[in-house]
Amino acid sequence: MADTQYHCLPAEDRRYALRVAQEKSGLRAYLLEKDIWVVATLAVLFGTPFADHLVFKGGTSLSKAWQAIRRFSEDVDITYDIRAFAPDLVSGTGDEALPPTRSQQKRWTQSIRARLAEWVQECAKPAVEEGLASAGFLATVRVGKDRLRVGYEPLFEDTKFVVPEVLLEFGARSTGEPHKVRRVVCDAADCLPELAFPEAHPSAMLAERTFWEKATAIHVFCRQQRSRGERQSRHWFDLAHLEEAGVATNAMADREIALSVARHKAMFFLENDAQGDRIDYAAAVSGSLQLVPSGTALTLLEDDYSNMQAGGMLLDEHFPFLALMDRCSAIEEQANTIAT
Repeated sequence: MADTQYHCLPAEDRRYALRVAQEKSGLRAYLLEKDIWVVATLAVLFGTPFADHLVFKGGTSLSKAWQAIRRFSEDVDITYDIRAFAPDLVSGTGDEALPPTRSQQKRWTQSIRARLAEWVQECAKPAVEEGLASAGFLATVRVGKDRLRVGYEPLFEDTKFVVPEVLLEFGARSTGEPHKVRRVVCDAADCLPELAFPEAHPSAMLAERTFWEKATAIHVFCRQQRSRGERQSRHWFDLAHLEEAGVATNAMADREIALSVARHKAMFFLENDAQGDRIDYAAAVSGSLQLVPSGTALTLLEDDYSNMQAGGMLLDEHFPFLALMDRCSAIEEQANTIAT
């Protein structure tokens, strides 16, 4: 067992260690550095008194908790179980804890946003600050409503696509179900067995639900024919790799999860398409899913994908953009066939 803690080394030694890990892993040193901060922050967060009510979700959970994708995902999405966060609102609403009416949804959203901003400021921020400091990680923690930004002094100057901070985004409008406790380790750990790195054990949303969260978000992008594609192409990349990992097929066969995502988004994430018509999430998961955009939206997506490649965010061999779209087109066809 390694006796030397990575974060206790002098800066020059940490820099050297990550360069060695870069040579062994093929991952860029500044990504390995940020990954350590992601894991350290997760370890602190899921060691707090309120950890039992938190669920780790999103692309970073697919990469770090489920090893289902090989992409560097830098933002941390956390759900605080609405049943624990706002029991007065959800009382009597059933297992999914959804508001019974649109007017109730608006009241819930306003109340939860206000409570969440207060909780992040008064509970999450000091817990993360104190936890990181106790673990020996010197950070600057800033609050932005429902977000925390954990800033650190980078060891490397040329970080290109990557900002030297961990963004924690909190939500509290769902239960986070289904989820499971997973082990999360640093990418550099296997390359440097003589050093000890942070390790976390968060409750992570099942990858099958995250598949449908992403698929429905892509559906909205396509139907809206969006004119902005910055940092969006990662969702298509994730879907293709979830298909390779077998997660997509399992998710498509799980109608309960698909319809649960649709019900939740229909209540909390109302969107209109390019013609101004309301997007029907239930139809999207029941045979009308669209995963490939066209026109300007497709061009913007391709540019964003090129930026991800240039920034070293895609960790292994990856599909050329058109091949990626072909993969997603096949997933779209399969999902719609299974649903009907």
